[in-house]
Amino acid sequence: MLLADFGTSYCKLFNTEQNTGPEIIPTRDLDLHFRADLAAGHNAKRRSRQTVNELTALAKGGRRLIAEPDFVLLDCGSRDIKFVRFQGGAMADMGWNAECGASMGFTIELLAKYYSIDYAQVALPDSGFSVTCGVLGLSHIFDAVATGSSETEAAAKFVRGIARNAFRFAGSPEKLYLSGGLCENPLFVACFPCELVPLGRFVLLEGLKEYLSL
Repeated sequence: MLLADFGTSYCKLFNTEQNTGPEIIPTRDLDLHFRADLAAGHNAKRRSRQTVNELTALAKGGRRLIAEPDFVLLDCGSRDIKFVRFQGGAMADMGWNAECGASMGFTIELLAKYYSIDYAQVALPDSGFSVTCGVLGLSHIFDAVATGSSETEAAAKFVRGIARNAFRFAGSPEKLYLSGGLCENPLFVACFPCELVPLGRFVLLEGLKEYLSL
């Protein structure tokens, strides 16, 4: 069976009948007629035979990967952000924001390509911009560069602002588990003012596996 997390920018695929790990493919590279058997994600409805809600997949994936009864798991994607909070082993709260978290992951990646920034080489800034939207927040970068800041410094402050906004959206916990491609961004990870545990890009796929086991 082919499982898929159809993200806006990247698709994560896993074939349950093959002894291989999950695969990542840019969404733009998928064949127009590509279909999965079971999927979650932004494009799941038109690309799969059966779908699972993203929050449901996130919750099931978190419960499968995290050996704690109480935890908060935040997923930062290209298009939106969402979180689930478990208490006593049961779902206690959840949230999904496609407006204040709009295009945050996509914008961070776009900045790296446009300004040729390696986030692994960027120092953690002392302060950040007040950013609630990836797209609208770009104006802070342009203004900062126009007044003398380097492009790298301005981008770093933008990333910090995005991370702090996501942290507040998740309820400002003392410990936070992170899901999504931004787990691989050292600067983004370092900007959270709490204990952060990155789980990687395949949490929703783990949730689909858990769904199959029921």
